[in-house]
Amino acid sequence: MSRDITLAKAVNEAIAEEMRRDETVFIIGEDVAEAGTPFKVLSGLVEEFGTDRVIDTPISEPGFMGIAVGAAMTGSRPIVDLMFGDFIYLIMDQLCNQAAKIHYMSGGKLEVPLVLRANLGATRRSAAQHSQSLHALVAHIPGLKVALPSSAYEAKGLMKTAIRDNNPVVIFEDKLMYQDKAPVPEEEYLIPFGQAAVKREGRDVTIVATSSMVAVAEEAADILSEDGISAEVIDPRTIVPLDEETILNSVRKTSRAMVVDEGHQSYGVTAEIAARISEKAFYHLDAPVIRIGAMDVPVPFSPALEDLTVPNARGVADKARKICRGELVHAA
Repeated sequence: MSRDITLAKAVNEAIAEEMRRDETVFIIGEDVAEAGTPFKVLSGLVEEFGTDRVIDTPISEPGFMGIAVGAAMTGSRPIVDLMFGDFIYLIMDQLCNQAAKIHYMSGGKLEVPLVLRANLGATRRSAAQHSQSLHALVAHIPGLKVALPSSAYEAKGLMKTAIRDNNPVVIFEDKLMYQDKAPVPEEEYLIPFGQAAVKREGRDVTIVATSSMVAVAEEAADILSEDGISAEVIDPRTIVPLDEETILNSVRKTSRAMVVDEGHQSYGVTAEIAARISEKAFYHLDAPVIRIGAMDVPVPFSPALEDLTVPNARGVADKARKICRGELVHAA
């Protein structure tokens, strides 16, 4: 049985359920206890689990990330709450040099079952240092798993899977989606990593989209349907591991592909997925694989400029319409 709840509530439920199930799970970060984070995602957890398991920290991301890595190595399952995903630059050594590599450097003797909660997304008017989508950075590091929930349903299922995983997992939640509602089962469920979801079936073009861009792709598919173009929308859910099979099977059916992601377009997620499609489904393609990402500029504070930097449904629909009509011989 399902009920409609917000993405924030779904994350809260997932963490609470796992903390009740496993006493080694704890949360650490800035303003996670009484404040419940600036987005109020963790509200109420400190009342149930106390300050020994919901731990407020000083403003020292490298410090509390290092504590969490050590705790994970010695038997705990920490959830690190990073107030803004932009702060990931501050913890790159602890995350990428320590957490990601300990299992390999110990010959498999040590594990780091740690979850890093981060966020992404522009158009919140938070300026260049609080609006970035940096998931491609950590996806580049072997040893880390990377999840990108696109709704409350995915947010809960992926979070529970992440907490139970024996490897470090980074989950990026879109900060503009915390109040978005979706049906979420009342009973327990987990979403396996590396299992994409076909959000909408189609025959003319495949649109692979991540995080909040899934909703953008679905809106674009609605626009395209008015022109008689049938778009298939795929949500990878995790980019590490990536469900290549579902993506490639779709492209082999539609013969056209687009990849939409809110990270900067150059050297990012769109490039990686597009390259895999081109390498492994080349002879099925009737058009170039099109990539649509954020503009390669710092995110502006000006609302009028900021809105121009990220993909939108009409822009996606316009590109899809052109490749279906054979108007884009070379990718723009």
